[in-house]
Amino acid sequence: MSYEYLAGCYDFFTADVDYPRWADYLEKHFRTGKLPIRTVLDLACGTGSLTCLLAGRGYDMTGVDLSEEMLAVAMEKGRELTVPAPLFLHQSMDKLDLYDTVDACVCCLDSVNYVTRPAVLRRAFQRVHLFLTPGGMFLFDINTPEKLKGLDGQMFMDENEQAACIWRAEYSPRRRICTYGMDIFTRAGGNLWRREEEVHEEYAYTPEELVRYLEEAGFEDIRQFGNLSMRRPKVGEERIFARGRKGM
Repeated sequence: MSYEYLAGCYDFFTADVDYPRWADYLEKHFRTGKLPIRTVLDLACGTGSLTCLLAGRGYDMTGVDLSEEMLAVAMEKGRELTVPAPLFLHQSMDKLDLYDTVDACVCCLDSVNYVTRPAVLRRAFQRVHLFLTPGGMFLFDINTPEKLKGLDGQMFMDENEQAACIWRAEYSPRRRICTYGMDIFTRAGGNLWRREEEVHEEYAYTPEELVRYLEEAGFEDIRQFGNLSMRRPKVGEERIFARGRKGM
């Protein structure tokens, strides 16, 4: 799975994401613990939009992502900040290796689903737990199995004057994976367009599996929430959040 071609136009295709609302929601969770949250890891930070927004709100930010192309965009955003820029690291979740512990780790926009091997995700949770300060918080969201199953056979398109993306979704019940086949068109000059292809996959983790993985990694006080809400998830909800804490 690669963001080699999508990285350059990712922010356009996700322009509908309300990052300030996401940051507000994360801060609600930050205020629920006994530990003051000052240092935050944005795991699978992508192009760094949320990372830089939180940095602007005064948090000492570290962003980690597996895609060098996405990190390059994130670092450009960091250079434009008037506050200390986040530290961006090129790492996979299951091999997370920080210089120090952090008070909170967030992993947003269904990045957990992109870890398509449960064994790898379990190791990633263990690494997050290792680098959390005692009392620290881990908060992430997922696309639920109901949402991924419902995408089967769907086709989507987004475009502007410089780029266009057409993607098709296919869900495999046997593999529990939703595959997105993407055709990405970028303007090459004049009336010429360059066409590239990428394939992305998301794994349909159940809420129960995620609770078990968190428990195995040592997390305590594990709770689940509805989409950008502090209430419990509703039946059939398409996006849910999970939160765990490291013991004091």
